[in-house]
Amino acid sequence: MCLSSQRSDPTQDAGMSAMRTEDAADGKSTANGGGDVCEERGVTVLRPTDLSEMLAAGTKEVHEKAENTEFVKDFLRGRIRKELFKLGHVALFFTYSAMEEQIERNKEHPHLAALYFPHELHRRDALARDLQYFYSEGWQNQISVSPATQRYVERIQQIGQDEPALLVAHAYTRYMGDLSGGQVLRKVAQRAMKLPPTGEGLNFYQFDGIHSAKAFKQLYRSRMNELELDTHTKQKIVEEAILAFQFNMEIFGELEEVGKPLQDDVLDAAPAHGEMQGDISQCPYYAAKMAASGGSSYICRMAMTVLKNPSGQVLLAAWIAALAGLAAWYLM
Repeated sequence: MCLSSQRSDPTQDAGMSAMRTEDAADGKSTANGGGDVCEERGVTVLRPTDLSEMLAAGTKEVHEKAENTEFVKDFLRGRIRKELFKLGHVALFFTYSAMEEQIERNKEHPHLAALYFPHELHRRDALARDLQYFYSEGWQNQISVSPATQRYVERIQQIGQDEPALLVAHAYTRYMGDLSGGQVLRKVAQRAMKLPPTGEGLNFYQFDGIHSAKAFKQLYRSRMNELELDTHTKQKIVEEAILAFQFNMEIFGELEEVGKPLQDDVLDAAPAHGEMQGDISQCPYYAAKMAASGGSSYICRMAMTVLKNPSGQVLLAAWIAALAGLAAWYLM
């Protein structure tokens, strides 16, 4: 269920407008797969007026709100009720069906043609396989669209008819999130609901046509930045992306209400990291998220815990040395 317009790669910062990557083969610097960028002494600098940068900055606040809904926080902790997971997949099925229908309908539109990747990205068929796994045969007759999902679907259909360029906002928000945090959620869900290691029920998170999610996301952002859009249209796309987050939060809220009377059938399954026994507080992803969100008390508690253990003191020293080296490299 994850959605994101922020960069989630460990080497990238959503608050930065400049990135450095080195191509070992030819020594050239690249960013976002090429894109609408400028080169300054071997360093690729993204302009603040690039659509990818405008989206990252413009959706930062609403993105954080979406990640802090109870539904998402429970998901990350491994508190997943199977019934809610199934209903979440139903909402995604209707949403992606509408979005991909409109993308297909407008695939030759000048603002969408460069972002048309049906083999790599489209999720409708994958969601259908998941729903068949959860509901068995005849699943189509067992599902229905919820009120919040219906509002989301109607908005996608409306802009597909009237303003196809705004579909960029919905495609970017959904697909980039699926390729980023969605991969974390896949591991959480598989462990929490004890789903088969062969991937049944989790096809939504599996992108067989993409070999490197990081490289593909860079390509996608590059293609977006190359679109010939005026400033007004770019701003409308940012506003539409904010609306997309709001629609998703409405769906999360709906699922929270449905889940209140349900029993906690699975409560033990944050991602496995060594012998963490499902404790999400020990997950590096969760720790980084808490630190990044300004959780100073959380950081202090973690530091005290580490310093009480001799091996933790050695590990902390190694981390400080590594961070110092990284800082020195970046400032060179």
